Amino acid sequence: MIELDRFDRSILSLLQGNARMANTELAERVGLSPSACLRRVQRLEKTGIIAGYVALLDPQAVGRNSTAFVEVTLQSQGEEALAAFEQAASACPDVLECHLVAGDFDYLLRVAVAGTQEYERLHKGELSRLPHVMRLKTVFVLRTAVKRTDYPL
Repeated sequence: MIELDRFDRSILSLLQGNARMANTELAERVGLSPSACLRRVQRLEKTGIIAGYVALLDPQAVGRNSTAFVEVTLQSQGEEALAAFEQAASACPDVLECHLVAGDFDYLLRVAVAGTQEYERLHKGELSRLPHVMRLKTVFVLRTAVKRTDYPL
């Protein structure tokens, strides 16, 4: 792992808040020359610390008013079953996140749908048909109290 100094941490903090910030502004705000700042950003990208850039969308504006977390229990925890489930889950566009977890169930999914009728379609038509699924337990989000996309540095 690469060691991050104060300049790297400042660059990362600023880019997490606004990844479209111009390099000249970024350099000015962290106290580096534009060329030195650009070299650091490129190094952070090359080493994978900066994994990519995305646009964060408003779920309601794109018709995804409901978020649900789905606890998935598989029939087997063998490597083949896990791999088959993960591959199929990754092909489902409504699944935003899929986490293998330790505890009372095997996976935790975060899904975004238009509403309960859309979730029923997803549940019946896709989630329950994923490989090796034994049980699904769904929790609907009523309100998001905290949502962060930036890591504390």
